[in-house]
This record gives sequence, structure tokens and C-alpha cells, in this order.
Amino acid sequence: MVRYVVNKFFYMLVSLLVLISATFFLMKAIPGDPFTSEKKVPPEIKARLMEQYGLDKPLSHQYFKYLGDIVQGDLGVSMKRLNQDVSHLIGQTFSASLKLGLVAIVVAVIVGVLLGMLAALYHRKFLDSAAMVLAVLGIAVPSFVVASLLQYVFAFKLGWVPVSGFKGPIYYFLPVAALSAQPIAFIARLTRSSMLEVLNADYIKTAKAKGLSWMAILSRHVLRNGILPVVTYMGPMTANIVTGSVVIEQIFGVGGIGKQFVEAIGVRDYTVIMGITIFYGVLLMVARFITDIAYVLIDPRMKLSGGKEG
Repeated sequence: MVRYVVNKFFYMLVSLLVLISATFFLMKAIPGDPFTSEKKVPPEIKARLMEQYGLDKPLSHQYFKYLGDIVQGDLGVSMKRLNQDVSHLIGQTFSASLKLGLVAIVVAVIVGVLLGMLAALYHRKFLDSAAMVLAVLGIAVPSFVVASLLQYVFAFKLGWVPVSGFKGPIYYFLPVAALSAQPIAFIARLTRSSMLEVLNADYIKTAKAKGLSWMAILSRHVLRNGILPVVTYMGPMTANIVTGSVVIEQIFGVGGIGKQFVEAIGVRDYTVIMGITIFYGVLLMVARFITDIAYVLIDPRMKLSGGKEG
């Protein structure tokens, strides 16, 4: 188990290095510079700015300096906001994004698993068909379209919830629904397929023959084995919700880290763009790492380093 965790952690660090390198060199490959704008900057002022941010140094020097700063936890200083540290900017705005993302993840797992269970338990009946129709719609329709529809129906037409903002529990309803729609659909389909397979397994028939109650069979065997694919999907789901929140936050005016990211792209604030990209990458890699460990803990039959855990 220890060797498995160490290997996963090592590959996570390698992936992070690749992400940092790719982000750095792609930003440098973009035509122009952070100080290119409609208003022409005098050459002498531009030269001083380039020197201040180290952009006048060779690319290799900039790269290794950036790596060294990241190792020390320094993501740099914004090139468009006076004396604004990127790490501080992320810390200020991430709380709203974190709250929104966590609620969306919890809602997606609970609703998705329940829909999948109902579809499996009532296979080829109305509940099964209704759940799968919702799942297909959730997968097919992009989150920004769902967000716009929810905003139009529940905010503009019915007036049940606020149009935008993030000031209280009622403000969570629309953005969480938009963010969790697609994950709910995937989880429902995964749970249904997995539980149908488990329900037809021989050990379930044996448990029934021994007189074990249906609730005991469902909780001890069906749900535990049927939820394994959902655990595997938790990593990609976190990625979908985190990256999807960039657009959703703009639509609903949440004011989280997604808004800062979009604004930084608009003004070519390179350090903020790279810092938020790396921050997102770390979050997703950690989520994937935790998912892999959780899968092993739930299913001891999983192979670890070429063998089986005893």
C-alpha cells in the first residue's frame, strides 16, 4: 500500500512539472506582451516594466526562476494590478468557488446515486425510463445552456430565486443545479449499470437464499460494490465541476476565482493566468490522487504494484 501511494505521488509531481512547463511556454508563445494595449506605451516605460518583471531576461532564465518561485509557494505578482500578489488574489476569491464546488459535488453524488439506484431497482419500468431520459439530457446539454435556461425560468419568469449574486443559501440553487447537472447524469448511468450487474451476481442470489433481508443485501453488497465506478469517476467529475465553474461563475456573478481568470485573460495578465491554471491543476491532481487511494481502500481486490493486497 505504501509503495502504491508513493508511486502515485511521484507521478502526480511529474504531471505537475509538465503542466507548469506547458503553461509557461504557451504563455510565452502568445504574440505580444502583457503591456500591449490600445494605448501605446512609451518605449522607455515599457523597457522599465519588462525589466521589473524579468521579461527582458532569456527565456531559460525566466523559466528556471519561475520554477524556483513556485517551489517556494510564490506564484508571482500581477502585471495589471498594482502590488497584487497572485497567491493572495487566489486566496481572496477561492472561498466562493470552493463553497460552490463542494455543494455541487455533494449534490451530484447524492442525486446521481439515488437516480441510478431507482433506475436499477425498477429496471424497465417508468422510473428507470424517466431517470435515463434525465441522464441523457444532462449529458447532451452543456452546462452554460442549462445555466441560461435555469436563470430564465426560475429567476426571470417565476421569480423564485435571485438572478445572480452569492450572498446566501438561496443563491446556491441555480449555479449548483447548472454545475451538477452533467455529473448527476454520468453518475446515474454508472450506478444503474453497475448495480444491475451486481443484482444479477451469484453472491446476491446466495444471500437471498440464506434469508438475508433485502435492506441488508442492498446496503452490504449491492450499494458497496455498485458504487465503485462512481468512486473512479470522482476525479474527472471534480475536474468538470472546477473547470466548468469558470463559465458558471460569470453567468451568475458569483465573484469567485473563475471571474478573476476570465478578467486576466482579457487583459493579458500572464502571472495571474499561469498562477490560476497551476492552482487548478494542483486541485485536480490532488483530487485524482485521493480518488485512487479511496478506490483501493473500498476495493481491497485492486492490484497494488503488480500484486494483490492481502
